Amino acid sequence: MRPPVSVPTLSRRAKVVIGAIAVLLVLFTAIGTLTNVYVDYLWFDETGYTEVFWTELQTRALLFAVAGVATGGLTALAIYLAYRFRPTFRPMSLEQQNLERYRQSIEPRRTLVLTSVAVVLGLFAGFAAQGNWETWLQFRNSTDFGRTDPQFGLDISFFVFDYPFYRLLLGFGFAIVLLALIGSLLTHYVFGGLRLQTPGQKLTGAAMVQLSVLLGIFVALKAVAYWLDRYALVYSDRGDLFTGASYTDVNALLPAKTILVFAAAVCAVAFFANIVVRNFRLPAAALVLLLLSSLVIGVAYPAIVQQFVVRPSADQREAAYIERAIASTLAAYNLSDVNYVDYAEDTTGEQVDPQAALTALRADTETIPNARLLDPNVLSDTYTARQQIRNVYGFPEKLDIDRYTLPDPETGELVTRDYVVAVRELDSSSLSENQDTWINRHTVYTHGNGFVAAPGNEVVAGQEGGEPNFTTGDLPTVGNIPVDQARIYYGELIDNYSVVGAPEGAEPREFDQPEDGSDEGQINNTYDGEGGVSVGSFFRQLTFAIHYRERNFLLSSAVNDASKVLYVRDPLDRVEKAAPFLEVDGDPYPSVIDGRVTWILDGYTTSDSYPYAEQMELGEVAQDSLTGAGTTALPNETFNYIRNSVKATVDAYDGTVRLYAWNDSDPVLQTFMKAFPGVVQPRSEMSDELISHVRYPEDLFKVQREILTRYHVTDPANFYAQNDRWEIPDDPTRDTDEAQPPYYILAQRPGDDEATFQLTSALNAFNRENLSAFISASSAPENYGEIQVLVLPGNTPYRGPQQVQQSFITNDLVRPDLTLFNSRESEAVFGNLLTLPIGGDGLLYVEPLYVRGTGENSFPLLQKVLVNFGDRVGYADTFAEALDQVFGPGAGEAAIDNDRPLEPEPAPIPAPDAPAPVPPGPPAGDGTPATPEMQQAVVAINDALQALEDAQRSGDFAGQGQALADLQTAVDAYQAAQDQATQAAVTPGG
Repeated sequence: MRPPVSVPTLSRRAKVVIGAIAVLLVLFTAIGTLTNVYVDYLWFDETGYTEVFWTELQTRALLFAVAGVATGGLTALAIYLAYRFRPTFRPMSLEQQNLERYRQSIEPRRTLVLTSVAVVLGLFAGFAAQGNWETWLQFRNSTDFGRTDPQFGLDISFFVFDYPFYRLLLGFGFAIVLLALIGSLLTHYVFGGLRLQTPGQKLTGAAMVQLSVLLGIFVALKAVAYWLDRYALVYSDRGDLFTGASYTDVNALLPAKTILVFAAAVCAVAFFANIVVRNFRLPAAALVLLLLSSLVIGVAYPAIVQQFVVRPSADQREAAYIERAIASTLAAYNLSDVNYVDYAEDTTGEQVDPQAALTALRADTETIPNARLLDPNVLSDTYTARQQIRNVYGFPEKLDIDRYTLPDPETGELVTRDYVVAVRELDSSSLSENQDTWINRHTVYTHGNGFVAAPGNEVVAGQEGGEPNFTTGDLPTVGNIPVDQARIYYGELIDNYSVVGAPEGAEPREFDQPEDGSDEGQINNTYDGEGGVSVGSFFRQLTFAIHYRERNFLLSSAVNDASKVLYVRDPLDRVEKAAPFLEVDGDPYPSVIDGRVTWILDGYTTSDSYPYAEQMELGEVAQDSLTGAGTTALPNETFNYIRNSVKATVDAYDGTVRLYAWNDSDPVLQTFMKAFPGVVQPRSEMSDELISHVRYPEDLFKVQREILTRYHVTDPANFYAQNDRWEIPDDPTRDTDEAQPPYYILAQRPGDDEATFQLTSALNAFNRENLSAFISASSAPENYGEIQVLVLPGNTPYRGPQQVQQSFITNDLVRPDLTLFNSRESEAVFGNLLTLPIGGDGLLYVEPLYVRGTGENSFPLLQKVLVNFGDRVGYADTFAEALDQVFGPGAGEAAIDNDRPLEPEPAPIPAPDAPAPVPPGPPAGDGTPATPEMQQAVVAINDALQALEDAQRSGDFAGQGQALADLQTAVDAYQAAQDQATQAAVTPGG
């Protein structure tokens, strides 16, 4: 017999070194973790949301402790019992001789080994459990929905709040039993209680009892799992086209699960009986019977019913269950009260009555005057070029749309208009190399300054044609929107912390704004707001030095007794931190409320456990062509219930976060309000001015329009046939296959008396480019959230966005201009394609066309407006002229830009499918214009664009103005030459 091999031991010095390294690692990890937690606490204390901090921390700690102790303790107990009842004498066999060395190694360290196993397993289990803190809080504070499940008759709250927690408990129960079973088997094997290769009895009596108990508990838990599986049928995806219990689930699988509950219970009893019988034949037979039953009645029988009973007549068999799914899905996505309007039933997309359309257009005094010509997704560079002031400032990639009710400058009457708005933020990424020091980045350039707004339905005429009309802007901020506090310390572009504040009487060091418009002088200020965490004490300074790994907190004179640290400065991040139970819409927008710039955000309560409701991926369904370009993508989490339950605000100066219960009837919000009392304020605390600026959120709207593409059909047979399905069109203005984003417009909906601010989207027929519906959600306070769907006749070929865009770019007069605009010095940029319902006679498409230079500092300017109605296309310098082209003279009188200096009446633009006239001066074979006058005009346009680019690069504003004037003159000359060529082509003898 080979003698046991001794285990190598470490020297005393090695043990000391390893111990010291381990202690240092633990110490550094603990210091880092505690520092992060403390800095988090300071932020919550500053914002007044310590209730959230402590509730979340205590809940995580509770779950960590319970799960850790239960998993580690019970597993260790099972291992201890296996060791405690090990056999005193073991038969001499080769197997036992080979195991002897392991016994000799473990025996002296058994307490350490057992403790280590318990601690490691407990830590893993604790970390896994603490991540489910929201599940526990919802279970503990659950609120009834007042709506019952049609199959089991239980309140929806059981499925949304209780069922997930029961599943969580069951999962941990299985994990503990499996770990205990594995630990017991290994212990019994090593210490001789389980003998796999030794002749004779394989298990000792103690081992058989322990394993029987553990297996019995496991099978008993399986019986509980079968019982819970019955309720899980409300999430079944067996139905091909809907979610929830299907005919097969209810009539085959539900009885099978009930039978398997009793079969598993009998099997568990058989294992427990083995404590006395001590013969595994009976429990083994029961276990085999359970497995066979689960395969036959749990798998095979439902499959047979599905194949031979349901599929041959699925539309009839599934009708009642489809009806359940439709009703539950609409309720889960808050679409039960959609207003469907049969629209334009007496007209067709190809046969428009011009006189009737003209009458409707002239009668429209709400939609046409408010048609938006400025695209907030295009104009960021224009805002930067005209309103940046200094390089340290910037504007986000996507601007925002908001509306203001202000006195009309001519009549004095209050008029509501939509504005393209933005704040002049500190852009941390734009600091030049010599500005990018710790002092400059964190103590000098600390904030932005200013609010900028331009009406969405007008542009500047004349020398600076095509630019937004900035009615509010500049530094200091002036304009028709009064701003008392314009400093922006919290915004979307600020990605660093700032150290602000100074002792009384100290010289201000924070750059605030240029002095008297000078390019060199500047005015400084010292922050005096309520925001920020005091960092005056040495302990606080040391804390932030460790947290940010920055020694200047201890060494720099800029950090003093009066200093504060501003951090977590993005409005979206602040709301997510203050309300971790919310999903926050990816597009915050700034508004001026009571003279202060305030960020407004939308918070969603969601769940993935609403019965019978279709499940979706949040990030995927909220994706469109603009996601990631100025908007934040939502996390790709599974959900099937959503409500816009919270409106949040973040003060741009002091960072104050306020949460308001916008939909206080939402049971999910009520549940979290119980868990976090006082965190969400009642809706009554919102001021009237704040309410006047809330808008329907984009991400929720995108979710709802996706649902409506299928669930607008409520008849089960038609739903199953899928013969009236819609789809979201791709964005026609961008080279992408991403969905067209929804657009905010100020328009009059059919049936309304006046224009309202609303979020809109066109919907196509499935796999076709024809328009099927137009959906809008109101943002007006009096009917906020009302969704209206204009349903177009199914047999009418109304053009969808892609078809309209194609008719624009293939038009005989548009194509030459696109060739001109898309040159070496410039490029054409299509703005958002807006869909506007006009009375009850049809849909008007409006699209701005911008031109921008290709230089580094160039920016887009509005040059043309495209209009489509039915089969008619308008293309002109102004919206009014384009309307005149489509509907006849006088149609553009309602347009707000009809008082701009008009150019000579351009030739009517034929429909794409109309007989093509003689080409108006087509390009020559080398791509140049046909006439010398047109060629000369092109040369002048290119020279003006080059001069504009040079002026922008050098910051010469006077030169930019002159270049723009020259560009406008050259474009006018080109159009005049083009008109002459057209006239010559169509005049006999010409």
